[in-house]
Amino acid sequence: MTHTQTVAHKTQRIGQVLLLGMTILSLAACAVGPKYKIPAVPAPPAYKEMGNWKTAQPSDQNLVGNWWEIFQDPQLNALEQQIDVSNQNLKAAVAQYQEARAALRYARADYYPTASIAPSATRERYSDNRPASAAAGGTTFNDFVLPVNVSYQVNAWGRVSKNVESYREQAQASAADLAVVNLTMHADLAIDYFAARTLDAEEKLLQNTVAQYEQALQLNEERYQGGLASEVEVEQARTILETTRAQLVDVGVARAQYEHAAAVLVGKPPSDFSLPPLPLTTPPPTIPVGVPSELLERRPDIAASERHVASANAQVGLAKTAYYPLVNIVGSGGLESGTITTLLQGPSALWSVGTSAAATIFDGGRRHALNDEARATYDSSVASYRQTVLSAFQQVEDNLTALRVLEQEAGVQATAVRSAQHSLDLSNTRYEGGVTSYLEVITAQNAALSDEVTAVNILGRRMASAVLLIEALGGGWDRSNLPDRPECCGKLVSDNAPPKPVR
Repeated sequence: MTHTQTVAHKTQRIGQVLLLGMTILSLAACAVGPKYKIPAVPAPPAYKEMGNWKTAQPSDQNLVGNWWEIFQDPQLNALEQQIDVSNQNLKAAVAQYQEARAALRYARADYYPTASIAPSATRERYSDNRPASAAAGGTTFNDFVLPVNVSYQVNAWGRVSKNVESYREQAQASAADLAVVNLTMHADLAIDYFAARTLDAEEKLLQNTVAQYEQALQLNEERYQGGLASEVEVEQARTILETTRAQLVDVGVARAQYEHAAAVLVGKPPSDFSLPPLPLTTPPPTIPVGVPSELLERRPDIAASERHVASANAQVGLAKTAYYPLVNIVGSGGLESGTITTLLQGPSALWSVGTSAAATIFDGGRRHALNDEARATYDSSVASYRQTVLSAFQQVEDNLTALRVLEQEAGVQATAVRSAQHSLDLSNTRYEGGVTSYLEVITAQNAALSDEVTAVNILGRRMASAVLLIEALGGGWDRSNLPDRPECCGKLVSDNAPPKPVR
């Protein structure tokens, strides 16, 4: 055979191998497994507890990213901004999202061949007592090898793409989880902040009451010294004064705890943080609620749960590929010579290319069990997704109810406060006129203070419910904030802050 014929024969063989490889590669389009469809969930046309609550207007759209600004409180705004930089739970969530992105990039590497190089240089001597059929004994030689090995797992039946799809959905779920942590941390800070301000209002009320009771005690002491009052009335005035002072001291305990909680949320030791007193006086703002169907796009926890369903669906397809052959294309090439000076010459070249397919014939039902496991995981994730949606609707309804009922209660309580104060004024007048005993005054004082404290606490509960409603509505987040390609180099988050919805 001539040299030209030899080259033509080798070229034909290479072409046949490449044709076979291309035929196998075409199997990549034949991905197995179910196509994904978002599970259906019930979405009522309107919230049951909406009542007279404001319906979102077209100009409102959703809550903005910095949703806490709706309260128009500069002190709260300054604190909320610190969470993005210093909150440790948020930093942990960012790291978990980055971990999910790295896992996705690792899975995507299967789309490309793997190449390795393993150069070697050896000097060997064969034994003089080798069998006659072996190489001549006593031979000593050098062997210099510069090989390159390439292997590629064919994406046949979607084996690679289904795995990448699953990791991509998990990375998107991790991005949504990050948004959940972001929303929760900001909401927790707002709740703690308004709780502290409620206690500031209660403390101010008690301080004013203590001042009034001190004057009442002084008046009773003067009346006692003038023979117009008994010692019993003096001690009654002293008792209610000291009891109120004790309440004032007790407020400081809870107030300090909320301040410490706020310090941790902004990433500071409590000893390095101070929350100036600022009594709560204004009611919560009107919050645009929207319709229930919008909630499916505005809650990051719903998005995270749905992405887990999509990932589980991809795993079902991946499990089905176990019934089909695993196809690999391998190739190697390089240079080999017994002399280092001729290693880089043409005659030293070597190569090989081939393909292999491995299929399981019998596994005792292992693949069937694997498919059943994947299907059960998918069914479980669907149920969890639907439960998350139902819980989201419940949370919105709960806080709509709380705001509606508490607003009514605040109006009734305001009437009670006015009535109690009027009753106290009348009792003071009757006592000063000698018509009644000081016991009637004390009873009226207790009722008035109790009603005023209740009114302050109702206002605090209304603010907390407003924050919880905003959290239940997603806090201005939108599903469009999920990254389409989490594995890309572009950052969804900064080094220290979670993503924020675009205003």
